[in-house]
Amino acid sequence: MPKRFRLTRRFPVAMTEDGYRRLKAFSKEAGLDEGEALSFLFENFNSVIDGENLSHRLRLFNAELEDRKR
Repeated sequence: MPKRFRLTRRFPVAMTEDGYRRLKAFSKEAGLDEGEALSFLFENFNSVIDGENLSHRLRLFNAELEDRKR
């Protein structure tokens, strides 16, 4: 029997414009709202990411983070 889908947590989130545009595009393509799309991504995190690519992209993001905050 499938689990009932309930959005039980709400939290304030700060996102970059690029990240938010990509989230909106993904959710539209998938036929979900933004919260459902985030839930899907994080519930299925290990199967939707490439571990090697993730660590590389995370290092790049962290290296640019301070400059992007200005």
